[in-house]
Amino acid sequence: MAKSRLACLLTIVSTHCCFSVLAVSLKTNNESPWTNEFDKIELSCIIDSISTVDPRIEWKKITSEGPSYVYYDKTIQGDLENRAEIREPATLVITNATRSDTAKYRCEVTAVDDQKSVDEIVIDLTVRVKPVVPKCSVPKSVPFGKSAELSCIEKEGFPKSQYQWFKNKEEIPDDPKTSLKFLNSSYTLNAVTGTLKFIAVRKEDTGEYYCRAKNVAGSAQCDAQKMEVYDIDLVGIILGVLVVVIVLLCITVGICCAYKQGYFTSQKQTGNNYKVPAKGDGVDYVRTEDEGDFRHKSSFVI
Repeated sequence: MAKSRLACLLTIVSTHCCFSVLAVSLKTNNESPWTNEFDKIELSCIIDSISTVDPRIEWKKITSEGPSYVYYDKTIQGDLENRAEIREPATLVITNATRSDTAKYRCEVTAVDDQKSVDEIVIDLTVRVKPVVPKCSVPKSVPFGKSAELSCIEKEGFPKSQYQWFKNKEEIPDDPKTSLKFLNSSYTLNAVTGTLKFIAVRKEDTGEYYCRAKNVAGSAQCDAQKMEVYDIDLVGIILGVLVVVIVLLCITVGICCAYKQGYFTSQKQTGNNYKVPAKGDGVDYVRTEDEGDFRHKSSFVI
């Protein structure tokens, strides 16, 4: 009975070993590798077990548009041509990674002589891109007590950039209550959108401001720009308005007086308002072509 059980156990073990030897199996050192743009990266595809002498090896890039070959028939293809190579037996090495290489890659090995003839692994590659200099917008001058908004935008970095704002080379905290230097300031800072909004500026908010965009690949910052907070001179504004009103009033009074004195009435009498003198005996007045000009002619009554 014991011999029978032992024989059965040996049969199972030998069958399992035989199946393992006849089955192609893959593994990788890193399922989610990353690299910075323009650096070298290795997508490891290790053949753990295989019996076939010359297996078929393929690499495919998987995007939202579907899979496409990057290594087929022992040739690098697609946008990795001249930028990648195969390191024996199946590892894909990208020598100059770009942001467009961020994707999932599938290593497929076909071994026709193995009982399990096909195996595959998927590797998720991320190419990190350093931010470029962000575009910063800082108002040059803001009236005391008014609101103000500072903006910072950078679109090249990957993963997406986070933002920091600095005043006079000192980082502005997310919450002004956490710093004695910014305790009296009233603002909101959004590290995702890059906006710094002052609810009501104070004289203490005057200073040199600049923004820094950063991610895991690096950082970049814009040049400092000065924002000045000035007081509104209400007394000066009121006095200015009063002066304008007084000047306009004087002009109006002067025009009225001039009309009353007749300075705006025409002194030349025209033919329309000329009063014809009374006729004398024997004299007729005839109007000539020149309006307002008369001549007389003699007339005798017999």
